[in-house]
Amino acid sequence: MEELIDIVDKNGEPTGETALKSVIHSKGYYHNTAHIWFYASDRKILLSQRAASKTICPLLWDVSVAGHVDAGETIEQAAIRETKEELGITIKGFDLKKIGVYPCFQLYDNGIKDNEFHHTFIAKLSAKVESIQFDFNEVEAIKLVSISEFKALLKLSETNSHFVASNKTYYYNVLSCIENEL
Repeated sequence: MEELIDIVDKNGEPTGETALKSVIHSKGYYHNTAHIWFYASDRKILLSQRAASKTICPLLWDVSVAGHVDAGETIEQAAIRETKEELGITIKGFDLKKIGVYPCFQLYDNGIKDNEFHHTFIAKLSAKVESIQFDFNEVEAIKLVSISEFKALLKLSETNSHFVASNKTYYYNVLSCIENEL
């Protein structure tokens, strides 16, 4: 069943209108997403590889968990729900530390007009990576990378087909917040 999503204006304020996800992306309506970056106490960051079936950036490595905020749902509720759906991990609101809202406005070759506000959180990973049972419709694979490995991969993101290259500045901002937390 397709998601119904709240529409926001260019400043991220609710309009009181909703639309199906397909309409949101075909018309380019502004909307909210929840992003959760998990880090481990050994200074590693959990990355998720986008499923091969994804219409945007399949098989590229990205945020630990990301998803649209459903109509009527709070950002925090979406973060908790998406974490459970994508990684099978149960978290609570107090596990999340919000680090910012990052506008991401992109037009893709497949016609998708993606005008999102990424409400971004970091959280300490309490689950063992081996025990995470992720949703193969969303996630192809997961891995922990050290901060130095993250930086090395990110430095070459325009040519190495690892990360979503257009998100480079966003990744650096997130990485800085995680380093400050550790």
